Amino acid sequence: MTHRIPPLVPSLLGVLLAASLAGCGDDKPRRYPVRGRVTYNGEPLARGTIAFSPKEADQGLGCFGEIEDGSYRMTTFDTGDGAVPGLYDVAITAAEVSYSNPLDDIELSPTPEASVTRDLQQAKHLIPPKYNSPATSGLTAEVEAESNTIDFPLAD
Repeated sequence: MTHRIPPLVPSLLGVLLAASLAGCGDDKPRRYPVRGRVTYNGEPLARGTIAFSPKEADQGLGCFGEIEDGSYRMTTFDTGDGAVPGLYDVAITAAEVSYSNPLDDIELSPTPEASVTRDLQQAKHLIPPKYNSPATSGLTAEVEAESNTIDFPLAD
């Protein structure tokens, strides 16, 4: 005796399988899109980096983004994947660094690393240094379980 499967059954099984796989992830915490604008004295920040540090150690993961022409998108694991919901302290850095050739100043710096360290210390900051650290920036962000737009208007 042969049993025939009604044509609707394979379709339903396919839908159920697709729905169950949609819930399967990469075993990483759920992230939500975070984007926004960073301005300094009313003008878009040309370039820089932004970092979110969780306010509570057990709250989640830090994330970062590159700032280009005032816009940024946060990344936790994969480019632009967003951030885990929660409260964060924020740091923003923007500087122009002119790297010297370590071979040009061997007598001034004992190692190439020392040359790079010196160059970073002499960098021209594009925003006040207080914004470089989450402890001194005074900036915070709340990431919610939805698409987030968080702007940072910086000033002197």
